[in-house]
Amino acid sequence: MARLPTSDAEDRASLEEVQVEPASVQLSGQSPAVGGWKNVLLKAGLRPRQRLMLSELLFARGARHVSAEMLFAEARETGFPVPWSTVYNTLNKFTQAGLLRRFCLDGSRALYDTNTTPHPHYYLHGEDTLLDVPNADLLLVNVPEPLRGHEVSCGDLIIHLRRKRS
Repeated sequence: MARLPTSDAEDRASLEEVQVEPASVQLSGQSPAVGGWKNVLLKAGLRPRQRLMLSELLFARGARHVSAEMLFAEARETGFPVPWSTVYNTLNKFTQAGLLRRFCLDGSRALYDTNTTPHPHYYLHGEDTLLDVPNADLLLVNVPEPLRGHEVSCGDLIIHLRRKRS
């Protein structure tokens, strides 16, 4: 059982008990149709409020890779004064709910992918850029068995690239 606001109004104090199912939403970089972002967030067990604006910024342009810093700057540019903590918390909650995929590539910061379907990436060193591999038709051979008592939850292929030295 979760406590969710009964409306989007920030100043509304009354809460209603509602049953929330675990997230089973895969957006694949697509914007939701009927019901909009509020329904997607509710189905994922997340309270709408400030997350509605952040979800519009994240998903309105289709599949893309963003950092917390990028999302924070986009929110500020649109006149939405969101605190850093809300951006980080929202990205973490969206990742836990299966709405985003997180990639920590150089140990210093994370990039988030709005396309949650399995697909390979290029990571450009020195540019801190994650790109989808176009028209990828991969065949993985001799995939190792998981450790005893474990199962494969997902598989990521990230091809690290650097510029050639001339």
